[in-house]
Amino acid sequence: MTRIFFVEDDLSLIHGLSFALKKQGYELETARTSAQARQLWKKGAYDLVILDVSLPDGSGYDLCQEIRRTSHVPIIFLTAADEETDMIMGLDLGGDDYITKPFKLAVFLSRVRAILRRSGSFSKSSDRLESNGILVLLTKGEVYKNGQLIDLTASEYKLLCMFMENPNRILSAGQLLGRLWDCDGNYVDGNTLTVYIRRLRTKIEDHPGSPQKILTVRGMGYKWSTGE
Repeated sequence: MTRIFFVEDDLSLIHGLSFALKKQGYELETARTSAQARQLWKKGAYDLVILDVSLPDGSGYDLCQEIRRTSHVPIIFLTAADEETDMIMGLDLGGDDYITKPFKLAVFLSRVRAILRRSGSFSKSSDRLESNGILVLLTKGEVYKNGQLIDLTASEYKLLCMFMENPNRILSAGQLLGRLWDCDGNYVDGNTLTVYIRRLRTKIEDHPGSPQKILTVRGMGYKWSTGE
């Protein structure tokens, strides 16, 4: 059964979404404070985390950073703030999606299903991806460059996996964004993707200014080049 960790201080929202999520067949664990969330996180194993940004004793952003130190579990932020800078910060810290309140229940459930589908698509018959001196251990969420462990954000990790799963194939910006976030998220644009690509290159390329692994195909997108 899919397990969801829901961190939210609004009781009415907890009750409403808990009922809806359980009706969809999900198992749910809830926390109302950062302190309670930290305790439950240490004890549980989850397939999805839903984080309210504003909590009585802290920020969902801080919790996201702590979770990302040990896990690539998908994270959805819930917040009343709809400023673009807040959304970008949430994604930059390792969030996978960002939903602003108020929202329609059907849309919320659709976004949950989309995130779970995308995270599940990384489960392959093989437990690793390997190319160009880069090794990804899928079951552990670890990435190595020439045998050395490197630290990637959740978004960088997903981009890398998508590239390595499609060697020498041109992937459009739309395809890449569709894998990372819901396509109807108007806060996602080509500039945001460019930033993530640039940051990923600094971590996996020998010479990021002259990339040999992630190539830009002008007017079409990007591709993972194996030199073949």
